[in-house]
Amino acid sequence: MTSVQAASYVIPTDEPEADGTLTWSETAMVVVRAEAGDQAGLGWTYASPAAQSVVTDMLAGVAEGRDAMDAAGCYEEMCRAVRNVGREGIAATAISAVDIALWDLKARILGCPLTAAIGRVSESVPVYGSGGFTSYDDVRLGQQLAGWVGELAIPRAKIKIGESWGAQERRDLRRVALARQAIGSDAELYVDANGGYTTGQAVRVGRELADYGVTWFEEPVSSQDTAGLAAIRRQVLPDVAAGEYSWTLADSARLLDGNAVDCLQADVTRCGGITGFLQAAALAAARNVEISGHCAPNLHAHVAACVPNLRHVEYFHDHQRIEQMLFDGTLGPHGGVMTPRADQPGLGMTLRTADAEKYRRG
Repeated sequence: MTSVQAASYVIPTDEPEADGTLTWSETAMVVVRAEAGDQAGLGWTYASPAAQSVVTDMLAGVAEGRDAMDAAGCYEEMCRAVRNVGREGIAATAISAVDIALWDLKARILGCPLTAAIGRVSESVPVYGSGGFTSYDDVRLGQQLAGWVGELAIPRAKIKIGESWGAQERRDLRRVALARQAIGSDAELYVDANGGYTTGQAVRVGRELADYGVTWFEEPVSSQDTAGLAAIRRQVLPDVAAGEYSWTLADSARLLDGNAVDCLQADVTRCGGITGFLQAAALAAARNVEISGHCAPNLHAHVAACVPNLRHVEYFHDHQRIEQMLFDGTLGPHGGVMTPRADQPGLGMTLRTADAEKYRRG
């Protein structure tokens, strides 16, 4: 490996966005480029620009000079390198971006798609449309849902609830009813509270969600509240999901060992990249639990096609928009699936530098 470089970008949202516990008007990402000879691998994470400093100051030196085929060994060394600053949070996102770039580089050196370098088990991966922000009015919500289920034929859609830390419970349920009306009776309906409810409140809401055919109840309470998630899971009909904030394999293990989830989520841009996602998927498979890829659809499509216990990948509005804006080689979700290309090496994606430059922060 001759060089590992990082750049940070901040991209405005197309309109203000909010979920149960946060509001935002821009999304930050850090892009990593790993080079070996005349080949270069690409990886990224949706994280604070602070992750760029971790890559530059703490991780680049670990990777540079190593065998470019040794992604697994480099991953272990990067995890050790951040011991004194803490593995969770920013450091985990930085490790993830570098690991993805290293896997992309490895596949490009081999001259094969990333799925072939990992070991593909499925040609395509199911996706669900995701957005439905609490900041949307009824018209905008209906338009987005109709776009996924109608125009793109995605048979699964998710909206945000838990508005204002659970203070708008009636509006939450009214929006669920509106969403069901918009997508019809055949499509699957999912909700995500982003940890906005209390345990008792989530049980109460979860029982009403069943009346609208909701089958996925994401983070009804904080993903750190293993006991709360387990209690909710025992008392509601929708599947309970969590894990997007699993920074380490131990975080995923706690959710699984605590019987807290029907489906484990993992985010390739947070959990340790391709290496970390594969570990989390194996951990879930050992317990006969499915895994779902959280956000970053054009990254998850490739690694998700390589795990046998996949449920689906989140086709998140904000991230798919950014990926289409800044990268060539993005995948479409038509018919409810994403299909990694078999005729391109690695991820099959390149950063359009000129388009990205206007958003660059570092």
